[in-house]
Amino acid sequence: MTHIDVELASQPPLWRKAAELAAVNLDVLPRPGQRVAVVGCGTSLYMAQTYAALREASGHGETDAFPASEMPARRYDAVVALSRSGTTTEVVDLLTRLRGTVPTTVLTADPDTPVVDVADRALVLDFADERSVVQTRSATCALVLLRAHLGLDVDALIADGEAALADELPTGSVERTQFTFLGTGWTVGLANEAALKLREAALAWAESYPGMEYRHGPISVSDERSVVWTLGTPPRGLADEVRRTGALWVASDRDPLAEVIRVQRLAVALAGRYGVDPDHPRNLARSIILTA
Repeated sequence: MTHIDVELASQPPLWRKAAELAAVNLDVLPRPGQRVAVVGCGTSLYMAQTYAALREASGHGETDAFPASEMPARRYDAVVALSRSGTTTEVVDLLTRLRGTVPTTVLTADPDTPVVDVADRALVLDFADERSVVQTRSATCALVLLRAHLGLDVDALIADGEAALADELPTGSVERTQFTFLGTGWTVGLANEAALKLREAALAWAESYPGMEYRHGPISVSDERSVVWTLGTPPRGLADEVRRTGALWVASDRDPLAEVIRVQRLAVALAGRYGVDPDHPRNLARSIILTA
């Protein structure tokens, strides 16, 4: 069994720990009404996108998400950074540059890393750290912590996560070769993350789009080789349009974050089918550290 198999299966109980961590750190994360920027790289960026959309939609205040390398020079009341390793060059550089100008909080899985030294405050999810290069549980735990801080339900999410571990993968999905993930609102970031998991772990052809944007070009690649998987509520009529292309349409009523577990499982299954090591993706390292 690979490390990623163990790590993705451990998520629901660890989500409980993440929610409990949020409950005892209420003053560490942004307050309602603050204007907030959230930053990250790779998977952490997609969790940042998801949290930003959730926070704003929940009425907690204007929230923007950026790659750590692309944050513009705007005024914010607080900045939240996500970095599993705590060593990602772009995140460390940004927090160093912002020091003393705006309050910063970092979520990381390792307490003994540079981001903890350069951020004003840190939330450490060391219980969710991973051995696999491919990030799964540390990212979802960070997002659950942020969701819990917004007052969103966690119990139903955990139950859905357990169901996602037990459910079969969509029939015929492992035999397909092209994958498109769709989101709307706060699930656009999850769609981006879903596609990244298949690219990283299985070297699969995977794309992601806002649901309404799929019709504007991307639908042209869908055919009998394709899976089109929506996370959350899809645009009206889209399912029928996708089925007419010959693609396999996948949708679920469970919490979209829980549904990400099934996508992670598909990534591992595809890696096995293709003879790829999902723990050590080609050309990737656990942390991206840039040299001068």
